[in-house]
Amino acid sequence: GIVIKKRRGGGESTNVVFQAHHVSRSKRGQVVGTRGGFRGCTIWLTGLSGAGKTTISFALEEFLVSHAIPCYSLDGDNIRHGLNKNLGFSAVDREENIRRIAEVAKLFADAGLVCVTSFISPFGKDRDEARKIHASAGLPFFEVFIHASLEVCESRDVKGLYKKARAGEIKGFTGIDSEYECPDAPDLVLKTGELSVNECLQQVLELLKEQNIVPGEIMEEVNELFVMENKLNLTVADANTLPTISITKLDLQWVQVLSEGWASPLKGFMREREFLQVIHFGNLLDGGAINLSVPIVLPVSTETKQELDGCAAVALEYQGSRVAILRNPEFYQHRKEERCARQWGTTCAQHPYIKMVMEGGDWLVGGDLEVLERIKWNDGLDQYRLTPQELKQKFKDMKADAVFAFQLRNPVHNGHALLMQDTKRRLLKRGYKNPVLLLHPLGGWTKDDDVPLDWRMKQHAAVLEEGILDPASTIVAIFPSPMMYAGPTEVQWHCRARMVAGANFYIVGRDPAGIPHPETKQDLYEPTHGGKVLTMAPGLTSVEIIPFRVAAYNKTKAAMDFFDPERHAEFEFISGTKMRKLARSGDNPPDGFMAPKAWKVLVEYYTSLQKDL
Repeated sequence: GIVIKKRRGGGESTNVVFQAHHVSRSKRGQVVGTRGGFRGCTIWLTGLSGAGKTTISFALEEFLVSHAIPCYSLDGDNIRHGLNKNLGFSAVDREENIRRIAEVAKLFADAGLVCVTSFISPFGKDRDEARKIHASAGLPFFEVFIHASLEVCESRDVKGLYKKARAGEIKGFTGIDSEYECPDAPDLVLKTGELSVNECLQQVLELLKEQNIVPGEIMEEVNELFVMENKLNLTVADANTLPTISITKLDLQWVQVLSEGWASPLKGFMREREFLQVIHFGNLLDGGAINLSVPIVLPVSTETKQELDGCAAVALEYQGSRVAILRNPEFYQHRKEERCARQWGTTCAQHPYIKMVMEGGDWLVGGDLEVLERIKWNDGLDQYRLTPQELKQKFKDMKADAVFAFQLRNPVHNGHALLMQDTKRRLLKRGYKNPVLLLHPLGGWTKDDDVPLDWRMKQHAAVLEEGILDPASTIVAIFPSPMMYAGPTEVQWHCRARMVAGANFYIVGRDPAGIPHPETKQDLYEPTHGGKVLTMAPGLTSVEIIPFRVAAYNKTKAAMDFFDPERHAEFEFISGTKMRKLARSGDNPPDGFMAPKAWKVLVEYYTSLQKDL
């Protein structure tokens, strides 16, 4: 047989010739990831054990991958489980450890990935050699010093290694009885004893942006369209001189959505090019594929089009007040039937939103939007209308390490709460320390028989008051979008908007954004398709979909529980129709179906309807 001897050093391979690839880096860059462009490089994180290398490495990897930039993190411990499992911690073995890593990182970078390495790599000459390996291949190499004092690292000591080294159980431990050589001229220094993980991440991203590794737009995810304060007076004066388009309440809700940045990177109502991309591809395609599944458009009459076509700018007027300027307006035909067929999969004129489309203008006007001031509705709920930027700041203030969003347009029952509670439990089990729930009811237009927003907000407050959901780890805010009842097409919009606001987990329920067919009364959309579509939708990579688990009333437990088909006799499904019937009659649902105070709010609402008759 053939005997293979293990060797460490001592002799080099002979009779080998380097083979040049047929595929160029520019060609590889066209197909690696969805943004296009070759971004291959290595980010070499170096520092003491416990300085935060792995934490920053994994945070960077997660951010880049979620923004469609391929990245892989090579972690010191992980590599020693495989490629370098035959190496110890002598000076010779440490040198060989780093050499192998540098060669592997070079291959990853050459493949077009951003390769992040997190190794102590204590010796300057080894790090210099790693840089030379990349330089010889013409690949960018960035040395990042993860700087934390020995005291800080020892105080962290997650693995208990410093304690063992101090006790003499580990010999040659870097920082204790083996020297760490600080980099002389690193490309970046991150003082992890003073900065948060997110602050460190932003500094690395800034470096990568300066080096043209990542595009600038991924650093500016929320594109607000408000006029800057120092230009407001001039812009208001300008608006007062312009011809006007009178807009509806529905239009103003879309102005709010656009102005607050929910539909970033849109700069205003869609022009024809954007409209066509959205209805045909469900994506904006200029600047990389960005999921946007619903048209955000401004319909106008033929008379308005004829009057204003060719204007450089127009003012948008709501109830006599000018709220925004639309610059460089572009008028194009509103092909209503085609739009409805593509957006809703039906042209049924009794569908509540389709009815509004069909009754609306025969032209659409797109353009760049300058909104004069934040949209306020003065209904006592404006404090809940937090913008994506404000929500991100709240998550930061709460030190959230995971944000899971729940979109709803109906009252919360204990089945919904069970799903949210279970999601939090699963996130904690996965290692997150402080997951925060974004309870995010839709606050724009809804059909007439839906429970109005003000009553829903009272009901949600009662759910929190009774402790069904944890008030300390929940943010209740209003999502300003109108409801379109467009099923799987619309649910992508709901998910993406929460992604823009900083959510990284999204709970999708049964038949999201669904509605019974106005004529047949059967489900217009297959109830499971919304959840399935979300798991496949392009451009939603920075959010993880939490699939809906069917909840029903468990008669044995007298509580909402996850449905088990093998014990189906124990369960009762309480439909929305039955719930409304009980509330209208003032009767109580089974104990455990809904928090009593929350149910009382619903009874009060339906009682008020009967008084209004």
